[in-house]
Amino acid sequence: MATAYELGKLGYDCTILEARVRAGGRVWTVRGGTLETEIGGAPQTAKFESGLYLNAGAARVPHNHEITLHYCREFKIPMEIFMNVNEGAYFYSEGTGSLSNQRTKIREIHTDMRGYTSELLVKALDQSALDEQMTKDDVEKLVAYLKDEGDLDVLKKYKGSERRGYKKQGGHGVNPPEPAPAHQLQEIIRSGFFHPAFSNIGEYTFNQQPVMLQPVGGMDAIPMAFAKRLEGKIQYQSEVLEIRKTQPGVKIVYKDKAGVSRELKADFCVCTIPLPVLKNIQSDLSSEVRRAADFVPYMNTGKIGLQFKRRFWEEDDRIFGGISKTNMDITQIFYPSYNFLGEKGVLKGYYNFHDRAAKLGELSIADRQKVALEQGRKIHPQYDQEFEHSFSLAWQKIQYSQGGWAEYSESARKKFYPALIKPDDEIYFAGEHTTYLTAWMAGALTSARAVTEALHKRVSQS
Repeated sequence: MATAYELGKLGYDCTILEARVRAGGRVWTVRGGTLETEIGGAPQTAKFESGLYLNAGAARVPHNHEITLHYCREFKIPMEIFMNVNEGAYFYSEGTGSLSNQRTKIREIHTDMRGYTSELLVKALDQSALDEQMTKDDVEKLVAYLKDEGDLDVLKKYKGSERRGYKKQGGHGVNPPEPAPAHQLQEIIRSGFFHPAFSNIGEYTFNQQPVMLQPVGGMDAIPMAFAKRLEGKIQYQSEVLEIRKTQPGVKIVYKDKAGVSRELKADFCVCTIPLPVLKNIQSDLSSEVRRAADFVPYMNTGKIGLQFKRRFWEEDDRIFGGISKTNMDITQIFYPSYNFLGEKGVLKGYYNFHDRAAKLGELSIADRQKVALEQGRKIHPQYDQEFEHSFSLAWQKIQYSQGGWAEYSESARKKFYPALIKPDDEIYFAGEHTTYLTAWMAGALTSARAVTEALHKRVSQS
């Protein structure tokens, strides 16, 4: 859509063949009434109440994705804060450690590790145990910083910090705040919280640093804005069957919503079909492109939306947005960053990847819900009393996607990527899989700009 929109500004006549009944692809907001049938699965209809939704695909916009924000600004799409990081959410580790099998506030673990790490480094400095040569003045300045960074006491020991929260917050008169004691370093190490599942590194990478944003009312506001401006140019329920070169030009054979096979001829084709789908379409594509479609892996990933009749995570646990993390199959729980203090809400009861997503994706809809509730109640026991409805999906089983996003290894990027960023005669390729911003809308939008520029330059020069 972004390619057609930009080419349209330059005077090109574009037709979009969209296999689905909706625009947006993996930018998909599930609301009440949404109907989906996975490959080999049973029909599923969302029963979320009005105003509640699940962003089943793309869910957040980084502050540094300028091209996505450009279109939001151009289309006047209202935005709001997406709470990606919340220290008040929980870690939950299944295991045998003293902190295992109980929910623990993320801020407690982060604060304690910050303190103990600072304490250990100060000890090394005091003992001149660092290999790097430092002057006495350098050491004094670094120790002073570490005392503040780790909240160490006058003896340069970490004994706890108000940063990690209180056992009792305190109030008026004779109710002073009561600090919560720090977890012992050995307890944290043995807890399982050092497992990659609990890493918050992802939330602090360049593309996930605060502040993050989301469109008000659902992520599909972005593709809907494109679709509105391309009205009459999009043919829905048009499934591509063949991609042929007519030299010059291209011919696309597709099946329309009535099941009738039709042909569309054009001077150029911009193919945005995800590679797992493209590899099963008959075509005259080059052997290099076909190999890329065959061998570039896509992420297995799944989500479930759970509607609750009460926003207990806000009322009982004081969690407003953010993510709780666990080493269970559900991997993480996302709390909604909209309709704060409302009556009902939809949690993202799991968002998982790789083998865990494949495992849950093979379950029936009912069994996915069962797992989400069984594991989620270990973090939030309110699940049992408050649960109402669910809607789940496994992207590897969603027709016309068959995966979450392209997941290049270093060797795959070297072998297959070059074929996707150059034209195959009159056929160009766009989509997140043709960029270094895989899994992001910004990847698709960046590729659209690149293809528009390359195609227009070619036409202008000829």
